[in-house]
Amino acid sequence: MSFTWGPATGVGSMPGDDAREAAKTVTGSFENFPFLPELPARGPGADMIGRTAGMLVELYARVEPSGWRIGDRPGRDTKRARSWLGEDLDALEEFTQGYEGPLKVQAVGPWTLAAALELRGGEAALSDLGACRDLAGSLAEGLRTHLDEVRRRVPGAQIVLQLDEPSLIAVLRGQVKSASGYRTHRAVDRQRVEATLRDVVGVHTDGPVVVHSCAPDVPFALLRRAGAAAISFDFSLLTERDDDAIGEAVEGGTRLFAGVVPGTDGPLSDPAGSVMGVRTLWRRLGLHPGLLAEAVTVTPSCGLAGASPEYARRALAHCARAARSLADNPE
Repeated sequence: MSFTWGPATGVGSMPGDDAREAAKTVTGSFENFPFLPELPARGPGADMIGRTAGMLVELYARVEPSGWRIGDRPGRDTKRARSWLGEDLDALEEFTQGYEGPLKVQAVGPWTLAAALELRGGEAALSDLGACRDLAGSLAEGLRTHLDEVRRRVPGAQIVLQLDEPSLIAVLRGQVKSASGYRTHRAVDRQRVEATLRDVVGVHTDGPVVVHSCAPDVPFALLRRAGAAAISFDFSLLTERDDDAIGEAVEGGTRLFAGVVPGTDGPLSDPAGSVMGVRTLWRRLGLHPGLLAEAVTVTPSCGLAGASPEYARRALAHCARAARSLADNPE
């Protein structure tokens, strides 16, 4: 089965706590590329770390004052995370009856998860490479189960798996702070980072994987080598230092998820203005304008959890209009 990317989609999080309303908004805004909404306003277990911790196999996490910590058995926090994910899937299933096309689901990637989850002593799992390995293996198994469940509920969908890795650069540069806050954890070898990502990306055998990071200096080349078919980023954080990596990515067939619409409340420019920077980048790289719609999916700059519900609806609709502008007027 050939795969066709949608022209626009969201990043993941949405404001509010109503799963049906979020699913209705997302499927209505993106008829060609909906996504499974995340609603962190519901509390621990609906946040990105807790949600993914609830997917883990034979590893469990609970909420401590300092954050999520690995424990011995599933407790109420794990059960709550799984319950909310089930509620979100119920709502998505309701609003995707008969849908055929790309559908995106999100989970935290192995390195951001290792930087956020604490071991029993309170230090990040990142401090123990054996723990990182076990965590990545548990995540891979959990994602297999999750993807199977989404396939069952939306059988016509071509599933896109998004791995959220906002802490990846901090992991690579040794910038993740220790529990005391007085030092940082040692940088992880790039080959180890790449190999672990490749293992987790490889879980999704019948569809593409996109890696998302709304941090500066996204490591495009490393993510491509790890098997990412697309890379999602905040377009406003790009600098000319990224030009070569982006040009190589596009020419190598990697899709760009360009975050061009602000993720928090504010004025929105006209749709053509929102993608003007993408066109400018294209000209600077000497890429053919006709490639734009084939290579770019338009998104918000990051998740919309911090936005008002009204702005979130407008931002998603704006992404769809901006993508049409890009396709209709590539020059």
